Amino acid sequence: MINFTEVVFQDSVYNLKKLPEQLFPEIAFAGRSNVGKSSLINKLVNRKNLVKTSAKPGKTESLNFFKVEGGMYLVDLPGYGFARKDQKTRTAWQELISGYILSRIALACVVVIIDLRHELKQLDREMIDWLANNGKQYLLVYTKADKLSGNEQAKQAAALDAALNIRPTERLLFSAKNGQGCEELRQRLAEFAGEGKE
Repeated sequence: MINFTEVVFQDSVYNLKKLPEQLFPEIAFAGRSNVGKSSLINKLVNRKNLVKTSAKPGKTESLNFFKVEGGMYLVDLPGYGFARKDQKTRTAWQELISGYILSRIALACVVVIIDLRHELKQLDREMIDWLANNGKQYLLVYTKADKLSGNEQAKQAAALDAALNIRPTERLLFSAKNGQGCEELRQRLAEFAGEGKE
């Protein structure tokens, strides 16, 4: 039984040759540099500072592995987008992320985090298309839902759904502030991890 409240930091990986042994299904978290990825993971595991949050985009520079009790790894990927880093560093991050996602047999799902408040960004579309084209399982999470009223949430979610040509069942709404969608996300990830064990 996977227990998201029992989680420990395992390792930071800067080189694909240093990836840990593939013992359990892995859930990776991807999103643009300022989308609230760290806050989402912290809420998911009911911890305030397990994953360091930063006002500066581009804080995560490695693949950070967290072991969840019951047999799962959460993997925090470097954010993609406009982090104020030189081109060489951004290219290295891209190679680290793509190399991990394409080669990792244990990877059960990539959670793609999108800010509910804005129209679909090109980088998010490219990431989702790339995952789909490479046959990788992914789950869309529209975050920062607490910033919008119920009606605005529905309107923005429908616009993103239409832009991505998906059904509402293929994504969920989430708030790291008030916990909206947190329990559903845990259930969905546990299901993906179960699939990964087959």
